[in-house]
Amino acid sequence: MNATSVDLRYPIRRYEAPETITADQRNAWITELSNLPRDLKEAISGLSDAQLDTAYRPGGWSVRQVVHHLPDSHINCYVRFRLALTEPSPLIKPYEEAAWAELADAKTAPAAPSLALLDALHARWVFLLETLGDEDFARTFRHPELGDIKLDWTLGLYAWHSRHHLAQITGLRERSGW
Repeated sequence: MNATSVDLRYPIRRYEAPETITADQRNAWITELSNLPRDLKEAISGLSDAQLDTAYRPGGWSVRQVVHHLPDSHINCYVRFRLALTEPSPLIKPYEEAAWAELADAKTAPAAPSLALLDALHARWVFLLETLGDEDFARTFRHPELGDIKLDWTLGLYAWHSRHHLAQITGLRERSGW
């Protein structure tokens, strides 16, 4: 891949957490999560059903699947935060996101219900996040394959996840002249 080419699967590269996560960094990530519902609505505004059913890259999900994936993924993360805040390093259950994206609702449902779900979910999640202190963000949950994961690292991952999928959609729009 040359310097001007973009990896369509990871248009903003893979997540790399900063060595030290500060309160200012967490606040910036919380702001990103707060803005995601609005930014996603803008990213798909005016797209036809045919455009929503276009894959953002060869072999990738359609824009519609990405739209539905965001609340699916973020609901799972929200629950992980709540578990970690109320239990000592709880073991979480991963989910098969690729299989979820192949379900009929993810492939064919209108975007509006997922946009509304994401809006409500993020309003609630951001409210929770804004109440947390350093000791809360240091709490962990246990992933069966990855081990203990801190909430502040996870917050950064999901801010990245938001930018990542927005970039897939906006990159497709730009390349397609939409």
